[in-house]
Amino acid sequence: MKQLLKTLKHFALSLTIVISIGAMAAPSKILFGSCGHQDKDIPIFNAINKEQSDLFIFLGDNIYGDTNDMTVLKNKYQRLGAKPGFKALRAQTPIIAMWDDHDYGQNDAGKEYPHKEASRQIMLDFWQEPANSKRRTRADGIYTSYMYGEGEQTVQVIMPDLRFNRDTLNSVSEIEYYTKRKANNQGPYSPTEVKGASMLGEAQWQWLEAELKKPAAIKLIASSLQLLPDFTGWESWANFPEDRNRLFALIKKHQVNGVIIISGDTHWGEISRYQHNLDYPLIEMTSSGLTEKWKDVSPNQHRVGDYTHNVNYGDLSIDWQQVDPAISLKLKGIDGQVIMQSDFSLSSISPYK
Repeated sequence: MKQLLKTLKHFALSLTIVISIGAMAAPSKILFGSCGHQDKDIPIFNAINKEQSDLFIFLGDNIYGDTNDMTVLKNKYQRLGAKPGFKALRAQTPIIAMWDDHDYGQNDAGKEYPHKEASRQIMLDFWQEPANSKRRTRADGIYTSYMYGEGEQTVQVIMPDLRFNRDTLNSVSEIEYYTKRKANNQGPYSPTEVKGASMLGEAQWQWLEAELKKPAAIKLIASSLQLLPDFTGWESWANFPEDRNRLFALIKKHQVNGVIIISGDTHWGEISRYQHNLDYPLIEMTSSGLTEKWKDVSPNQHRVGDYTHNVNYGDLSIDWQQVDPAISLKLKGIDGQVIMQSDFSLSSISPYK
């Protein structure tokens, strides 16, 4: 009986969250973050919970699973779930989530990871995904999207899966890494030279193109990996140039207004701005990590201002009351203080009529 009551309570909570997400008005404050280690304290949740946001997006590396043992993976999720700060966030704020490599199962893993089906179900169980969700059964990943609000006040969150179907990375030799890359704070990867190589795969690309064509005032692409930086040597969209160029081309081809990008993974935070051969600037805020830090920050020619390697979370705020809605992207530290900020109007990223 005790177990039955527990199960019913879990189902009711899941149903409440699903209903609240589906029925949500256009959010005014979306918080996001990545790279939180389940075996460390996560005091930044205190600042996050004080904000009482409309939505929180976990961008990946939400735990550090790194295992072929699915019992170990499940237990690591439970350690995150037991943290008081996470419990408070789950109780008061709708949450959506995507994975990156460490919660997928292995560092820098792609489609070759042998336990991806089991890992998928463990991940979706933890994030309380409905049993009939397409994310549980799609042949090529857990990608998804959400639409909030209506009419001229809509936010669409698009979450591609950059793991389940990702082709092989192009690695430099160990000698080149240690003699050339490491000294320049660059990782061991280079853009692939294999024609057709992709992180997404064709079926997901067809889905993504259809999502981009849906009407929404703001198109928030929530990417587990950095999208705009040209080259870091670490994992990013730049390692698969056909994917990156295809996304830019689709935005222009279909005259997609209002694209904003948020990303994680790096263990540092920054803002990037890119407009080469585009009709308006794409702005990306990278928020990483909730616990993890990386001192050797890679170069990024599209970086706006400075970077931070202190713990951080992201804040996308929208003032819908203005005739031309004001948008503010902020990166915030452990006490909620603003580390960096980018402010712009909706019209400045919406040139198409």
